[in-house]
Amino acid sequence: MKSNKNLNLFPLKRIKNKTVLPEILFITSYPPRECGIATYSQDLIFALNNKFKKSFKLKIAALENQNESYYYQEDIDAILETDSPKSYLELAKNCNEICNLSLVVVQHEFGLFHSNEGDFLLFLKALNKPIIIAFHTVLPQPDLVLKKMILAIDLYATAFIVMTQTSAKIIAEEYLIAPNKIMVIPHGTHLVEHTNKNILKEKYQVAGKKIISTFGLLSSGKCIETSINALKTIIKKHPEVLFLVIGKTHPTVVKNEGEAYRTSLETKINDLGLNNHVKFINKYLPLNELLEYLQLTDIYLFTSKDRNQAVSGTFSYAISCGCPIISTPIPHAVEVLKNGTGIIIDFENSEQLAKNVIHLLNNEQLRQDISSNGIHKLAPTAWENSAIAHALLFQKVSRRKIQLRYKIPTLNWNHIKNMTTDFGMIQFAKINQPDMSTGYTLDDNARALVAVCHHYELTRDTSDLVLIELYFNFIKFCLQPDGHFLNYVDKDRKFTLQNSENLEDANGRAIWALGNLIAISDLLPLSLVNESRKTMQLALSTVVEIHSTRAMAFIIKGLYYSHSANFSFGNTLLLKTLADRLVQMYKHESDEEWEWFESYLTYGNSILPEALLCAYLVTNNPIYQTIAKTSFDFLLSKTFNEDTIKVISNQGWMHNKVQIADPKNGGEQPIDVAYTIMALSKFYDHFGEEKYLKKMEVALEWFLGKNHLHQIIYNPCTGGCYDGLEETYINLNQGAESTVSYMMSRLTVEKYIKTKKKTKTKKYALPSPSKNGTLPKTTIISAE
Repeated sequence: MKSNKNLNLFPLKRIKNKTVLPEILFITSYPPRECGIATYSQDLIFALNNKFKKSFKLKIAALENQNESYYYQEDIDAILETDSPKSYLELAKNCNEICNLSLVVVQHEFGLFHSNEGDFLLFLKALNKPIIIAFHTVLPQPDLVLKKMILAIDLYATAFIVMTQTSAKIIAEEYLIAPNKIMVIPHGTHLVEHTNKNILKEKYQVAGKKIISTFGLLSSGKCIETSINALKTIIKKHPEVLFLVIGKTHPTVVKNEGEAYRTSLETKINDLGLNNHVKFINKYLPLNELLEYLQLTDIYLFTSKDRNQAVSGTFSYAISCGCPIISTPIPHAVEVLKNGTGIIIDFENSEQLAKNVIHLLNNEQLRQDISSNGIHKLAPTAWENSAIAHALLFQKVSRRKIQLRYKIPTLNWNHIKNMTTDFGMIQFAKINQPDMSTGYTLDDNARALVAVCHHYELTRDTSDLVLIELYFNFIKFCLQPDGHFLNYVDKDRKFTLQNSENLEDANGRAIWALGNLIAISDLLPLSLVNESRKTMQLALSTVVEIHSTRAMAFIIKGLYYSHSANFSFGNTLLLKTLADRLVQMYKHESDEEWEWFESYLTYGNSILPEALLCAYLVTNNPIYQTIAKTSFDFLLSKTFNEDTIKVISNQGWMHNKVQIADPKNGGEQPIDVAYTIMALSKFYDHFGEEKYLKKMEVALEWFLGKNHLHQIIYNPCTGGCYDGLEETYINLNQGAESTVSYMMSRLTVEKYIKTKKKTKTKKYALPSPSKNGTLPKTTIISAE
């Protein structure tokens, strides 16, 4: 912990022969100071550091005054005493002397610089760095003094951040700030796993209650009495209601008024006979505890009477936790609570509040719908997305070039395990809750087997064996006596009518998965090895009848992996037969401008050239290698643009000789990115060309936010992956296919990020199996 009395302002360091990262200074209040901006800044800085690696260094100048001192749990680099003119000048001087300081970010609220606005303006004027001002309060209809002050700030600011479109409109139209200097970055919200309400109510000893709550630092501006007055009416219809008032009194209020406001509320509660229906949680809750209280809440109340409150972090957190919300019409609420995401009531109107609470308590489906709509509405505001938006602005504003490098999250199997029953992996989820009604598919369980086999091969984690056997048993369950597989199984473990057509690809995926299982035979129990080989041979007995392009590619990949541990001359001939079919397709469809197997590019494209490369590695037939590389490089030219990936959209396939006049964003599926990464790995391992390695990194970053929406596709909190990237939104459902797709991608790059030294790959024709029965693998990129 550090006290401001012992801080050196930015101690200068002489660093020789090192690449020094650009530094960014945040000027802000900071915990343990108890205020919304302090918490906001802590969350934002944590998100930036957690989202990016070796991109920049963040510094903090904490706001204090001469009569206060805080002991900080985190490193603070400077103190700005807001009531000391000298402190402003010293901080500006230190900032200017540090050549590596690339920009300054000020978290601005009028009260923070009260009575020292002139000193603050002199500080901005003295800085020779780019300045970003983040306005936490934007007052409409400003008087002349306020307007002049903001215009003075505008003289020195490079860019402004506001948190709502309403605020952006106000500062542009009423303060005359140039629109191109304004960026809207909503207040960040925390990702949560959306734990079952009843479990949380048991934990906090409120089981059987309908919970209404509000939270935040208590002050008269919260207008809690609106809710208390309404409660008398509410409990007549719903006596099971308990109203939680979460949060301690605001420190400034305590300093100036003591606990008079809280006492007045307690008196009112007593007078109305509501003591058994109201509970004060009078403390500053740790974040995880606060988020659990919000998740167990049935209805959240936001009753601020401040007409000009631009934004509320408490409001945002409640919605992101799935709380159906009733709110007074602050600009933030009016903007967010549209189209079924919440209910707006008039300021200080207890009658309206009571009526709407009763209506929601009477309608569970309506509460669920509002909850779901709210979660989808605020998904882009996750702190991970806020960090990306801020970092992109830093890139734009900084005088020094900032290269954004995304951190790769640690492996998280939670969602895969949550989606898995004792029978197999469930097909779909609603947000991150498994949707049992959708049943199971062979496709998903085959891909899951590939992922868990890869993980077991990398880690030797014996807990993987349970999942390996479970997914393998599901594949056996789907195998019919004639050697064909069925794909769709309902929640009662019965095959559905969907199994009447289009099963070839599923058959191919099953054989691919079995091949991956056989490839790690020497790591598995003998009984499982024997059963997997027996299953594989029965499945291969009918594959010559299959002519689906992608099904043949999956089968080739399965034969390639099984070849390393279970050589069979017959299987090699079968692989060659299927590979020759792909060659003939390529020769028939390709021309000078279209080097592909079909007259169109649709889904799962990368597996076709990868399959031919696998065929080459088994047979050493040069035509397979040539077509594999030519077709793969052609595909990459259509899906990579500079340093981003955009896989073929399912909203419009790409056809030979057909020019799309207005190509649209969206329709990108995690599975296609996963197949691309897996193919890039195979091509890099064989050809050793750095372009494949670079594209592999870029493709993985698509999941982490490097896409056209600049939003995360992978949810590190749940361990789930969102189902798709659309033109204007992310599909937040975290189904089996998307989640396993991310895991396959993540595991594919795991062997590279674990190795600290880059090693060059030798070209080879036919590799020999390693001791564990898998083909040799090379290591490439350095770890973080």
